[in-house]
Amino acid sequence: MTPRAPRAKRVRAPRTGDVELDNELNRILDELGVERNRDVLFEILVTAVRLAQDHPDRLDLKITSAALKEMRTAFRAFAPYQDIPKVTIFGSARTLPTDPSYAQARDFAEHMASQGWMVVTGAGPGIMAAGLEGAGREQAFGVNIRLPFEQGANAFIAGDEKLISMKYFFTRKLMLMKESLGFVSLPGGFGTLDETMELLTLVQTGKANPAPVVLLDEPGGTFWPGFARFLRVETATRGLIDAEDLDLIICTDDVHVAAKTVIGFYRNYQSLRWVGDLLVIRVHHGPTDEQLAELNRQFAEIATDGTIERTAPLPAEVRDDDHLDLDRIIFRYNGFAPGKLRRLIDALNQL
Repeated sequence: MTPRAPRAKRVRAPRTGDVELDNELNRILDELGVERNRDVLFEILVTAVRLAQDHPDRLDLKITSAALKEMRTAFRAFAPYQDIPKVTIFGSARTLPTDPSYAQARDFAEHMASQGWMVVTGAGPGIMAAGLEGAGREQAFGVNIRLPFEQGANAFIAGDEKLISMKYFFTRKLMLMKESLGFVSLPGGFGTLDETMELLTLVQTGKANPAPVVLLDEPGGTFWPGFARFLRVETATRGLIDAEDLDLIICTDDVHVAAKTVIGFYRNYQSLRWVGDLLVIRVHHGPTDEQLAELNRQFAEIATDGTIERTAPLPAEVRDDDHLDLDRIIFRYNGFAPGKLRRLIDALNQL
């Protein structure tokens, strides 16, 4: 039998298209002493090189440069507070201090701050000012958008290190959503509706983790009930969304219900992550045998194999030292039932 020739060592193609350029990028990282997340930082440098090779339009480059600088500034501002839970408040810049919605936003923010949460909102007037006023400067982030026809940051956050100024709405929305564990929208115009709908789209499609989304109206108000009715009558009945997608939102005119919804979402549920095709949900207290059987009875349909199980930390979680002290359930999530996934988390919070 003829011996098999040794397999040639695979040589990875240079990421920039040029071996020397790849080596130069690695030398830059060496000089900076970069060790953590080096692979990702290398890819960022590769993208910059490839962008130069593409000879793009100057405007394209200015958009790229400004967006990257804005995200770096925001990441640096949030980094010291990453272990503190945050809630984002959306709402109109046109809301007057005498408006009942202003009082709702202020009172909600004050209550959340008293419970150890930080409040993230815009830095302009109206609902944004109300949220920052209620939270207090120490417990507040202001993510400003630079507009030619509106004033700068309000007095409650002006000059603070937690004030972040953005040129683009898309980077601003990223930072309003990325850092928070809960979201509350008060009545507003195009901007508020845009932020609320993008948030719901991200949660519905799984591009963002499940999170409590509260539509907080003024006492006896009709703004959000009318919005919810539109979603139910004009979108759900036409099959444009699933009726169960409406379970992603809670509509209320009670500040305490809004706060309880946000805080209660993490009563037992802690986080989730994907490990291969398995969805792992981490909780502080796992289900008993009887409770697990009930969870399977109610929610097994969202698992492709019809089974929800308890598990110890999976090898990938152990390797990452990822919340190894928590209990877990796992299942092969079908990816098409965000409303039922939300109800499963609600059920876990009732254990």
